[in-house]
Amino acid sequence: MKSVNKLIAAGALVSVLFVAARYSVLAEPPAGAHRLDADAIGKAAGVKATTAADGVVRLAWARTDVDVKVDDVPLKPLAGLGSWAAFTPAPHGAMVMGDTVVFQDEVSPAMDAAFATGLEVTGLHNHFFYDEPKVYFMHIGGMGEPEKLAAGVKSVWDAIKKVRADSPKPASRFMGDVPKEGKIDQAAIEKALGHKAEAQGGVVKVTIGREGMMHGVKVAGSMGLTTWAAFSGSDELAAVDGDFIMTAGEVQPVLHALRKAGIHIVALHNHMVGEEPAFYFTHFWGKGKAVELAGGLRAAMDEQSKAAQGKGH
Repeated sequence: MKSVNKLIAAGALVSVLFVAARYSVLAEPPAGAHRLDADAIGKAAGVKATTAADGVVRLAWARTDVDVKVDDVPLKPLAGLGSWAAFTPAPHGAMVMGDTVVFQDEVSPAMDAAFATGLEVTGLHNHFFYDEPKVYFMHIGGMGEPEKLAAGVKSVWDAIKKVRADSPKPASRFMGDVPKEGKIDQAAIEKALGHKAEAQGGVVKVTIGREGMMHGVKVAGSMGLTTWAAFSGSDELAAVDGDFIMTAGEVQPVLHALRKAGIHIVALHNHMVGEEPAFYFTHFWGKGKAVELAGGLRAAMDEQSKAAQGKGH
């Protein structure tokens, strides 16, 4: 019996060593792949970098500067209030992906900093309900030289820190006057956007449909595949909110154009799963003269058209 027990124990040890060796091999970077310099990446980002077993270099920033409660529960950074960026080797340097914790008044400065350094914004959404103050998460990505990408991440985080240095408490609304109910020139909006509008209760709205396939079924504007913009207030001071429907290659050009026009991005996400082509939606908010806001949206539409034709960003 003792001999049998020894054999079983030996067999178990061999199994454990085999599994450990197998996962150790899997955790190693692919053969021939170059390793990234964590120290150089950390220096460029201004924070200490760590390297995972698979060669991925990670940066982290815990948001301890603002107290957050979710459902009245004080939330610690480890529970989901940590910004991070991860770098993996790529043929021409590195690829970076990351998630950035942002409060509402930090989103536009952080996004502008990302764009100024060549990073992409790939998502903007919430992770919680009943959070105070409201917390959002901006996903970023990019390809290129590792240190340049890391410097871009630093710029994003520095932009956020500057907002909080200037005002420790997150703002409760956008800067500027509040539009008051008045008259919106429907014809001027139609001319600026090149599409017919509808009007109701002082709001002028333009809706532009698009077609796609969903589980083998043709779907279009009436099923929610639309770009739309609604103007409230007056010609002199209006608010515009709406949504752009975009394919993957159209996302960055549209975001860049909207921000260039001073229009805020308030969400970037998907609405469906399994559609062809894959569509993404960005929601926006802006304030200013109605015709100027319409002009900014038209510029985004033009950039989207160029991207769709392979001529864009």
